[in-house]
Amino acid sequence: MTARAEAPRLAGLRHRAALYWRLVRMHRPIGTLLLLWPTLAALFIAARGWPEPYLLFAFALGTLLMRSAGCAINDWADRDFDRHVERTRERPLTAGAIEPWEAVALFVVLSLLALLLVLPMNRMVWALAVVAAFLAASYPFTKRFLALPQAYLGIAFGFGIPMAFAAVRHELPPAAWTMLAANVFWALAYDTEYAMVDRDDDLRIGIRTAAITFGRHDVAAVMICYAITLALLALVGHIEGLGWPYYTGLAGAAAIALYHFGLIRERSRAGCFRAFNHNNWFGAAVFAGVAVDLLARG
Repeated sequence: MTARAEAPRLAGLRHRAALYWRLVRMHRPIGTLLLLWPTLAALFIAARGWPEPYLLFAFALGTLLMRSAGCAINDWADRDFDRHVERTRERPLTAGAIEPWEAVALFVVLSLLALLLVLPMNRMVWALAVVAAFLAASYPFTKRFLALPQAYLGIAFGFGIPMAFAAVRHELPPAAWTMLAANVFWALAYDTEYAMVDRDDDLRIGIRTAAITFGRHDVAAVMICYAITLALLALVGHIEGLGWPYYTGLAGAAAIALYHFGLIRERSRAGCFRAFNHNNWFGAAVFAGVAVDLLARG
């Protein structure tokens, strides 16, 4: 095949790859970071310091793969809804640029790759990985019937927490479940901010979200969820005997939550979306407190 004949084929492959890249939101890493920070925090706490290199690699890459897989199956499940929402109508699947079966195939491939990462780990991690895959696949459908689907999202997004404890300690101590509960309330906070952006569209098409359920109390509910998140994380610090650097990280996260109040109190689309994206720094502050506290102990 000549170079001239090969060029259109290569261009077509690059275009397809770009569509898949957008489908799994690789151009928007905020979702991966919202999974990564609590997973890394759990891994460091479970290891009481620097975790084994393979575990660090496997959980970081697994988080990226499962978030990408979740985006693919989410767009497949919501393909008939997304075209009616201003923010999502140009996504590759709902816009008709790729076929539904391609999104499902991508979900399966990415999930299998993530599952391969846990093969060197113990059987408890294997079992939890299967549950994590189920949670990722089923979350998009909860928006049809759950009043607070964001709580389910918090479990799905936070399931790396018990997996991290199982991988390191071969058990699920109270700190693991407390951190998972904290992640549920954090997800309720940040994903309600996200849902506030689309509330008018979601009401019109019949999707259920926390922003709709909370109604006029949405801002107060978000701030209460942040407060519960921080209280539960403080309890984790007490259980695990963490020191002042950890609580300094929590104080930084509390300041960030207060900043978010200023962004969402007028309920503008731009402010709510900015607050959602800014949750990266909330998670980073908590992880920084964990890392500094544990690594300082040597």
